[in-house]
Amino acid sequence: MTIVSETPVRIRPEIAALPAYRQGRQAPANAFKLSSNENPAEPLPGVIAAVQAQTAYNRYPDASALEVRSALAARFGVQVENVHVAPGSVSILHELAKATSGPGDEVLYAWRSFEAYPGIVTVAGAASVQVPNRADGGHDLDAMVAAITDRTSMIVVCTPNNPTGPTVTAAEFSAFMATVPPSVLVVLDEAYAEFVTDPAAVHGEGLIGRYPNLVVLRTFSKAYGLAGLRIGYAIGDERILNAARAVAIPLSVTAQAQQAAIASLHHEDELLHRVAEIVQRRDHIREALLQQGWDVPAAQGNFVWLPTGADTARAADAFEEAGLMVRAFPPEGIRVSIGEHESVEKLLSTARRLVGSLTR
Repeated sequence: MTIVSETPVRIRPEIAALPAYRQGRQAPANAFKLSSNENPAEPLPGVIAAVQAQTAYNRYPDASALEVRSALAARFGVQVENVHVAPGSVSILHELAKATSGPGDEVLYAWRSFEAYPGIVTVAGAASVQVPNRADGGHDLDAMVAAITDRTSMIVVCTPNNPTGPTVTAAEFSAFMATVPPSVLVVLDEAYAEFVTDPAAVHGEGLIGRYPNLVVLRTFSKAYGLAGLRIGYAIGDERILNAARAVAIPLSVTAQAQQAAIASLHHEDELLHRVAEIVQRRDHIREALLQQGWDVPAAQGNFVWLPTGADTARAADAFEEAGLMVRAFPPEGIRVSIGEHESVEKLLSTARRLVGSLTR
């Protein structure tokens, strides 16, 4: 039965006009999914066993995720109250935006950056202020400071920046925080922190407790390979995180996800060895692309950015024809996740055929 959408129910105009989040395309058989920045390796056996041990599907999970928060508090040297857990770090961004921002407020972030940011701001009822990236794909923090007004309620800094790849340096971030009013929440979105090898890059764990208006976001979805279970976390001031908890959807982090996160922390050394392999593959791919003639920004996540401009749709089709599902952002570029070892040669050979035909 088809329901005709002529209901008189009032929907906020800005929500009616808001496009749904567009997930990276799924890969058909015999193709590689390089569109969602997922870890191509399956979870470790110990993690799988921890999930399988959770069989009380008829019972609600611990709404406070106390065991996970306690493990993270011990890892980062903070109190349990300074840790918040939710179904992915993007959920915490939604909560923080709703807790700090509403009609008349402005949320500031670099662009292009994580494609969920505009929708998060719109849902909160606030206005987006997008500051263009530098030519190298990194955040222009000076321009972001210049864009702060008395209406600014929250600023999001994404490092490494998704989808372009560069990080914010520790020196840049320190100078930035020195100019941000203490009443403005700064969210350091570090979803890809475990992949960073640049020694100059900012690391949120070293800033914990230094800035009362700073919240650091991390996730188990990327490096830890738990994208299918949805669990991320925030570290920051208790009052700010209590506000996030107040607007959170109750009971949203499953018991299976909580136990998988705890098991992942127990097996962190082994997991980070896998991350090192992805980093090595990423650096190899970027170097090969540069040699082919591509202008690839510094890559510090588990992906590389191809500035395909007006040729983005055509280039994405070429990758798909080669059995590679990538993430296209017309008319700017393509983000390619670092996938299985077997995908590398196919990726590089397709890129080699494309680079000479790009519109300059």
